[in-house]
Amino acid sequence: MILTVPTRPFDGQKPGTSGLRKKVAEFRQPHYVENFIQAVFASLPDHDGETLVLGGDGRFYNREVVQIAIRMAAANGFGRLLLARGGLLSTPAASLLIRKYGAFGGIVLSASHNPGGPNGDFGIKFNVANGGPAPEAVTERIYAETRKLSHFLITDTPDVDIDRLGKSTVESMTLEIIDPVADYRELMAKLFDFGAIADLFRSGFSMRFDAMNAVTGPYATTILEGSLGAPKGTVVNGIPLPDFGGLHPDPNLVHARELYELMMSPGAPDLGCASDGDGDRNLIIGRGQFVTPSDSLAVLAANAHLAPAYRSGISGLARSMPTSSAADKVAEAMRLKCYETPTGWKFFANLLDAGLITLCGEESAGTGSNHVREKDGLWAVLLWLNILAVRRQPVKDIIREHWRKYGRHYYTRHDYEGLKSQAAADLMDSLRDRLPQLSGKKFGREIIVRADDFAYQDPVDGSIAAHQGLRLFFESGARIVYRLSGTGTEGATLRIYIECYEPDPARQAREPQEVLRPLVELSRSLAELERRTGRQEPSVVT
Repeated sequence: MILTVPTRPFDGQKPGTSGLRKKVAEFRQPHYVENFIQAVFASLPDHDGETLVLGGDGRFYNREVVQIAIRMAAANGFGRLLLARGGLLSTPAASLLIRKYGAFGGIVLSASHNPGGPNGDFGIKFNVANGGPAPEAVTERIYAETRKLSHFLITDTPDVDIDRLGKSTVESMTLEIIDPVADYRELMAKLFDFGAIADLFRSGFSMRFDAMNAVTGPYATTILEGSLGAPKGTVVNGIPLPDFGGLHPDPNLVHARELYELMMSPGAPDLGCASDGDGDRNLIIGRGQFVTPSDSLAVLAANAHLAPAYRSGISGLARSMPTSSAADKVAEAMRLKCYETPTGWKFFANLLDAGLITLCGEESAGTGSNHVREKDGLWAVLLWLNILAVRRQPVKDIIREHWRKYGRHYYTRHDYEGLKSQAAADLMDSLRDRLPQLSGKKFGREIIVRADDFAYQDPVDGSIAAHQGLRLFFESGARIVYRLSGTGTEGATLRIYIECYEPDPARQAREPQEVLRPLVELSRSLAELERRTGRQEPSVVT
């Protein structure tokens, strides 16, 4: 039976491009989940009888919300629900299922790289029919619905056994529980030369893939150890856990430190990789060689033709504004357009749908292509493996050759997490007000030639995204970017990105933090960071 349950709006249920992210305790409030899901459904016209995809990264509270979403989808008139077995579905696989099965959209239960567990974070995101994150017009409609809800619809049916494959019905809706790895593996086998990669492993190539106790574990185990013949044990931390084993599932040099130290040791395997909570980010480290996400995008673009899916070439590239300019150099050499977008995968999705680009990426370890409309961590690893299988060179040699050809972009990101929101906003407002006066000023050896507040006009739909980050450009070619991140759930996170370009091969082997130290110090003083936030050092350096 379908129930109409009275409710009242909750404050603060405004989703961003990454959906609604809050602490688990907030989501566990009575009717909190139901209100938001009802707002999603109420904002979607003409969904009666349509197909919906559902799944999440397996974090704490995932299974409970899956049951709620099943009953609410049935009550709200969906005709078919494709549910990943166990409720476990990576974000890129969700995008794939939406696209492959012509779904109306999908609900992805994830807070991505944020910590899990009872005291951790939870999230709900809606992806539209192209498989990508809901654009701002949709998230604004959802938010408007959250503010006026008076009731939600749900069935009184019992919980479903979500671990058993097969079809059943909930009211008049068909519920189909599927193996999410199968479709994803099938697509990867079409994109990449699995035979060449298998030969690479047979030749003695060694690898460590850290799934960080998150959703990519089953995908990586099935493909790397199953299809490609990598030795058992290649995938570590491969069983998804509700609290990610107490770890922070963010594949950076802080939270994947154990992998980094292994890769810098004498007994390192040839390749070390990791992915995050929901499987859309990646970390690439060769023996003795960390690969920045910005460099990874550039190397993948320069070598994509070595994989079957991209053998005929790529149509264009895109990078988020804070990402280093390394991809621009590759695009210039290949006579391709390289688009600079705000942070947020929805901007890439528009370019991909229009056929303007084939590959895209961001400095926060997200890389992707036109195969789905989300970033894809395991896809990036497989493309690296395909390149290594063809070139038969160590990662370090490939990176050094790339720098010699295109120049090296020394790059770092300093995160200041958990700042008081007002203090962070005041810092950005003060710096924004001073931008006009900074152009032409000299600081040590550096001269600022341009200072702006980045705005983007989408070449596809003409929409404008303003106030996307403060940029300082220097006569030397260096750059500093300041941006407030929207992915955290406590306080504010200020990210400062620092970059300089070195075309001289004789000067490309230095330590990035040493090279960038003067710019780092300048970035702090210009922002009056310590005075305004009380912080002397960043929380995370990548």
